[in-house]
Amino acid sequence: VQLQASGGGLAQPGGSLRLSCAASGRRFSITDWNWYRQGTGKQRELVATITSGESTTYADSVKGRFTISTDNANNAVYLQMNGLKFEDTAVYYCSANAYYYNDRAEPVVLKAWGQGTQVTVSS
Repeated sequence: VQLQASGGGLAQPGGSLRLSCAASGRRFSITDWNWYRQGTGKQRELVATITSGESTTYADSVKGRFTISTDNANNAVYLQMNGLKFEDTAVYYCSANAYYYNDRAEPVVLKAWGQGTQVTVSS
């Protein structure tokens, strides 16, 4: 499973950006999608999660401002970021927990990562 993220860039405080992440590869099923971020000198943190059942969770720091959603037909996940703050500046990574069946019909569980996309909030 390969993930390709896009949509980062520069935004002013209070502005908006929308991140996208698309999955491709062999036949697989995704159990949940996640967006992480890592600011300079900081640990990577989990920002938002959406399960295959469309249940969502958010870090307290982004609740009410960010929205995670999926397009299951296209194996894609999005992160709509509104009301951006300086502290949202970070490299954002999409991740997916997925599984597929190997040639012996055995389930193989994996966690895939996108390449990261920079989000900078600056005036």
